Amino acid sequence: MFEKVLIANRGEIALRVHRACQEMGISTVAVHSTADSDAMHVRLANESVCIGPAPASESYLNIPAIISACEITGANAVHPGYGFLSENARFAEILEAHDITFIGPKSDHIKMMGDKIVAKSTVKALGIPVVPGSDGGITSEEQAMKVAKEIGFPVLFKAAAGGGGRGMKVAKDEDHLLEALRTARSEAKAAFGDDAMYVEKYLGQPRHIEVQVVADAHGNVVHLGERDCSLQRRHQKVLEEAPSPALNDAGREKIGEIVRRAIGKLGYLGVGTIEFLYEDGEFYFIEMNTRLQVEHPVTEAITGIDLVREQIRIAAGLEMSFTQEEVQFNGHAIECRVNAENPKTFAPSPGTIRGFHTPGGLGVRVDSGVYTGYKIPPYYDSLIGKLIVHGRNRNECIMRLRRTLNEFVIEGVDTTIPLFKDLIADPDFMNGDYHIHWLEEFLARD
Repeated sequence: MFEKVLIANRGEIALRVHRACQEMGISTVAVHSTADSDAMHVRLANESVCIGPAPASESYLNIPAIISACEITGANAVHPGYGFLSENARFAEILEAHDITFIGPKSDHIKMMGDKIVAKSTVKALGIPVVPGSDGGITSEEQAMKVAKEIGFPVLFKAAAGGGGRGMKVAKDEDHLLEALRTARSEAKAAFGDDAMYVEKYLGQPRHIEVQVVADAHGNVVHLGERDCSLQRRHQKVLEEAPSPALNDAGREKIGEIVRRAIGKLGYLGVGTIEFLYEDGEFYFIEMNTRLQVEHPVTEAITGIDLVREQIRIAAGLEMSFTQEEVQFNGHAIECRVNAENPKTFAPSPGTIRGFHTPGGLGVRVDSGVYTGYKIPPYYDSLIGKLIVHGRNRNECIMRLRRTLNEFVIEGVDTTIPLFKDLIADPDFMNGDYHIHWLEEFLARD
């Protein structure tokens, strides 16, 4: 097992990794920018190293600085959390060249799944269902029109190197195709430096459902069921729950086994998530995330399995601590991403937290790195923390969530807590009757 792990991240996920390491008897090294010198993970870690000024490009994305921090402290493994360098294959390769273990998948798999076109063709060959569309990248406007007519309008253009909803445009019909393609290419070039595009069938009101998998170096592969991440704004997840209200046990087991077998054939290592659009009883692959997900706590809540602990064990060469037969799904869990944003306009609200009180009680978990007096910097993601509640069933879970949102106090900055209070009171949400466009329609009612 590792003696010392460097956590190459910040905020709640850095604290989450620190806690798992401490429970395993592993020392931690926190790296931080000058803006995060008072962050909670920096205060609690065994050691800390400042790796640069506030901009992420000069600190959390500064690979030489992170390698230097490993060498200075003697850290023999790095956990990247999510975001930043977590899906950077080159970072994983550089760590390996310095005899430092990357707590994540093989760099080849990060590269493979980082290219949406390659990822789609790869999983299709492994037996995972995909959305009808182009077999590869679109090389001309004529080809785009031809494929669109074959699969039928509306169609969606997506950046091959994309993510976060950028480089994506819908063409409702032939008249809008060229404009959508050109706009998507322009956005992709600006965001990713690559305007390669592919096209696929646009689904009207699908759900966003993802399957959590874990695989070790000893041939063991397990799926941990699904999460429903359909409540999104501008392709960014807002609330997640597990299990999905849209699936029954048979559907859950079917897609879980399809994914488990495919990941086994791939020879994947570590934790990963296969994301799907789900409509009319059919699953369609979107992408694979080769890292820990922000919403991993809902899976932990219904399975009792510590995913970060498993990541660390697997990276150290150990077998995972459970089998597929031992996985038991218990009750229901919901996660709310509480952001420092105006709940109406979603404008960022950096500033000093004047008061902070988290809810508690049975089945309540708050993952957050903030505290009273903490200054939320304007340089990074606006996530304050994640409120995760668990109940014996979905109704109990919602009632518990309602109670905890009323207890949650964050003063000094705007937060999205009022949005969640309105959201979970809506009859559609109460009935589990929503899709990936539902939240934006809900917000447009005002």
